Amino acid sequence: MTRHPLTLTKRYAFITALVLILAANGAAVFAQSIPDRLSDEQFWKISSESSEADGTFRSDNLLSNEIYFQYVIPDLMKTAKSERIYMGVGPEQNFTYIAALKPKMVFIVDIRRGNLDLHLMYKAIFELSKDRADFVSMLFAKKRPEGLTTKSTAKEIFAAFANIDTSEDLYNQNLKTIEDHLKTTHKFALLDDDLRGIEYVYRNFYQFGPAINYNSSSGGGGFSGGMSRVNYADLMTATDQEGISRSFLANEENYNFLKQLETKNLLVPVIGNFSGPKALRAVGTYLKGIDAKVSAFYLSNVEDYLYRDGSWNNFCANTATLPIDETSTFIRSVRGGRYGNGYGGLNSDLGNISSEVKACRPGYRD
Repeated sequence: MTRHPLTLTKRYAFITALVLILAANGAAVFAQSIPDRLSDEQFWKISSESSEADGTFRSDNLLSNEIYFQYVIPDLMKTAKSERIYMGVGPEQNFTYIAALKPKMVFIVDIRRGNLDLHLMYKAIFELSKDRADFVSMLFAKKRPEGLTTKSTAKEIFAAFANIDTSEDLYNQNLKTIEDHLKTTHKFALLDDDLRGIEYVYRNFYQFGPAINYNSSSGGGGFSGGMSRVNYADLMTATDQEGISRSFLANEENYNFLKQLETKNLLVPVIGNFSGPKALRAVGTYLKGIDAKVSAFYLSNVEDYLYRDGSWNNFCANTATLPIDETSTFIRSVRGGRYGNGYGGLNSDLGNISSEVKACRPGYRD
C-alpha cells in the first residue's frame, strides 16, 4: 500500500494545531493565581522589592481619626467583590475594611517606613494572640482581665481593660517577644531603623493605652473629643449608620480573619508614594502576574495632598496600571462626603476606580 506524505499545507496546519495545544497546556500548567500563603522569603522579597525610599508625612499617623469610617461598609459590600485584592494606606482602619470584604490578599502602601514598622508590629501581635482579649492585652501591655471570653463585645473588652494598669515589665517582655518573632521566627531582614521604629510605635501604644489618639505621639495627649481626639477605644467600639459594630475587634470572626491573613503572610506592607515611580506599579505588575483584581483601594485623604502638590496625573497613571474592573472601588475620607454627619469635618465616600482613572479627575472633589 502506498503512503501519501502530508502536503505542505496539511503539515503546516498540523504543526500549528500542535503548537496551540502545547501552548494551551503550558498556560494551564504555568498559570499563577492568588497564593494561599507566602513564605517568609516571598513576603519580605515582595515588600522590599516593591518599596520606594522612605518618605515624610506631617504626622506619625499611628491610628485613624475617622470616627465614621464604618458608614461606607454596607454600600461597599454591595459593590466591591470579596476574595480579591484589598489595597490601602495608613494604620488600623484598613483592618476593619478587610474584615468586611474578606480579600484573599492585602497590600498596604504608605509613604513612610514608619507605617511598615507599625504593620510589622501588628503582624507579630496578631500571630501571637489567640483572641481579641489577648490582642488588646499585648497591644497595650496590660494584663488580661478576668471574665473576658470570645463572646465579649468590643465595648465589654475595652471597658474591662480601662481598669487595668499598664505594666512596664510586660511592655519590655512583649517588645522582646515581638522583635524575636519578626527576626528569629520569620527571619525578616529588619534594619536597625526598623527595630527602632517598632520600639517607637509600641512605646506609644504602651504609654497612652486605649486612649491613644491621632495626636498623642506629637504631644496632643490621650483624651477623646474633637476630630483628632478620637481614641483607639472609640474607633473599635464605633458602629455603622445602622448601629452595627463592624470593627476588626467587634467579634472573633473578624479578628480571626485578620489573624489568618497575617499568619499566612498575605498582608504585605509596602513603602511608597501614590504618585511615586515604583510602588503602585510594582504591586500592579505582581497582581497581573497572579491574575488578580483589586476589589477596593482605601485612600484616606491622600488625594488632597496629591492634588495640591501637582502630582495628581502621576497618581492617575500609577493607578491605571492596577488590574481593576467596573466593580473596583475607591474608599476615601473627605470633607463633605456622603457617609457621616460632619463630625470634625471628615466623612467617608466611595468612588468607582475604573471610571475615575479613565477620566483622570480628582473624584473626591465631585
